[in-house]
Amino acid sequence: MTANPTACLLIIGNEVLSGRTRDANLQFLATRLGEIGIPLREARVIPDVEDTIIATVNECRARFTHVFTTGGIGPTHDDITSECVAKAFGVPWEVHAETRAIMAADYARRDPPVEFNAARLRMATLPRGAVPIRCSETTAPGFSMENVHVMAGVPRIMRSMFEALAPQLAGGQPIRSHTVHADYVYEGQIAEGLAAIQARHPALDLGSYPYYRGKGGGVALVAKGTDGAAVEAAAAECLALLARFGAAREGEPAPEG
Repeated sequence: MTANPTACLLIIGNEVLSGRTRDANLQFLATRLGEIGIPLREARVIPDVEDTIIATVNECRARFTHVFTTGGIGPTHDDITSECVAKAFGVPWEVHAETRAIMAADYARRDPPVEFNAARLRMATLPRGAVPIRCSETTAPGFSMENVHVMAGVPRIMRSMFEALAPQLAGGQPIRSHTVHADYVYEGQIAEGLAAIQARHPALDLGSYPYYRGKGGGVALVAKGTDGAAVEAAAAECLALLARFGAAREGEPAPEG
């Protein structure tokens, strides 16, 4: 069986590292990529620093089938992702004529018209050879440069860009998962048994996720992989393991409250 393609996410922005902005893109991308069979294997948060962006893009594009970036493609001085990707690939960063025309027309037909100034022109400036990612939320595009896909940091725009890009991504087998849980059962009780289940299913990822509530807690066990039958078999074994110590249930635990 051919291995699935792999993905890495680079979350770019000083505002995320400072804590001022909470990243809202990682969960969406990990879920959607799993659905199309491109498991997210790594995610990094890096600053708006040219040398860091260039080095990280070059390292990751050599290691993963796809690299996705979010953030840093707006009109301000600290939006440097696009020009850094151009430097990473060793190509000029230049105005993309088609994109400039699309954006200029968009700003001109607004009521009142909006000036298409030098700052906004930055959003129409791409690495030479880049393929724009156009979406319904904005005329300022993301872009793909070989296996690097550069998207906005604003969640609604990023999601729109990803959905526009997704049909062009060659995926693998969808990642399937099955969750079971039990209240008042704890990791220390089930660790040995869970390790034995993992040993019987080496191709799967088995995760243990404790949760805590005012009157106690519990643990959720998740079986994940591309082989649906193996996922279901491992989940059944996990459910039986939890049942030895408490009232085991299918699915995620109900939220507290």
